[in-house]
Amino acid sequence: MTSLRVSLGYELEVRGRSREIERRAFENVMNQVVLADQLGFDTAWFVEHHFTRGFSHSSAPDLVLAGISQRTERIRLGLGVVLLPFQSPIRTAERVGTLDVISGGRVEFGTGRGASPLEYQAFQRPFEQSRKLWEESLEAVLAIWNADGRPVTRSSEYFEIPDVGVYPRPTQEPHPPVWVASTSLEGYLAAAQQGYNLLGMTMLKGLDDVAKDIAKYKECLAENGFDPATRRIGLMIPWHVAPTQQEAVDTAADPVLWYLRRQINLVAPPDYTDARHATHRVLGQQAVGMPPEEAMAILREETMVVIDDVAGSRKAVERIEAAGATDLILQVQVGGLGHEDVCNSMKLFMSEVVPAGERAATEAREAK
Repeated sequence: MTSLRVSLGYELEVRGRSREIERRAFENVMNQVVLADQLGFDTAWFVEHHFTRGFSHSSAPDLVLAGISQRTERIRLGLGVVLLPFQSPIRTAERVGTLDVISGGRVEFGTGRGASPLEYQAFQRPFEQSRKLWEESLEAVLAIWNADGRPVTRSSEYFEIPDVGVYPRPTQEPHPPVWVASTSLEGYLAAAQQGYNLLGMTMLKGLDDVAKDIAKYKECLAENGFDPATRRIGLMIPWHVAPTQQEAVDTAADPVLWYLRRQINLVAPPDYTDARHATHRVLGQQAVGMPPEEAMAILREETMVVIDDVAGSRKAVERIEAAGATDLILQVQVGGLGHEDVCNSMKLFMSEVVPAGERAATEAREAK
């Protein structure tokens, strides 16, 4: 029996050039989240990326989630993540606050600084100061929300809050849960020092190395006075389950490899030489550069992706929970996978891999 919360994560990739393909991709994803609401998924997370044609057209996730909020009842709405350095903290506080109001208090506020030098160039921010920009912006957003409408004053090189009250206030008090996304141990520890929830992935380092980082994140939480048992750790993993392992591989192997090759190049483009990023992409880069069958074998062995039948998926869930995660974020729509195939995988996962009875028992334990 698992205690993992099961959610969905979306890049909103568009595998094709026509406007009709792009429109249909958005339509399919929104319909999938409506289905997820009915099936019992916990949260739908949407990334923020810019200038990533094909790989991710999710440049305005708050707008997509606003639309979804009006078609769903209970599923939580995850901003995974808002790239804080690229806009005023006032606008972030306003837009996220508005989304929380119109959704009835269902927002999860994921934050990050981004990994693309091109985004920093386009938004005229210094990439080498990305951590400082993120820290200052997040502190300012939380100060606005904690002020509860009272005037706030903040001054920074890249933004100004001139003694103004910001509205609307979030429905959740004092604000939505805060998450930090990272692919590095350095980022994990920065989140832990402030007591923030954590969003991670396995596709760059493999589950065993991520588990070591999670253990250090929990140690750092405790060292800074936070109870690790009260913090959540989400891992985002491309996932496809089918009645047989061969059917899962035949359906999803090519789309997943298409997606991973673009994801790894986004995190660290081929001509970008920052040693820290290069270290983090070694395992994933080596795998996706191999012939497809070899690549898939390594990716599956390291739980960087899960493409399997029900039994194999259940074992993967057990490994992820043992690694210290509290939230499993399935990337079910990747690489142009067919909408029907995605929906069938979602239904099979929630009926056979983590069935409703297990989820209900977990929810009852947590409610005590």
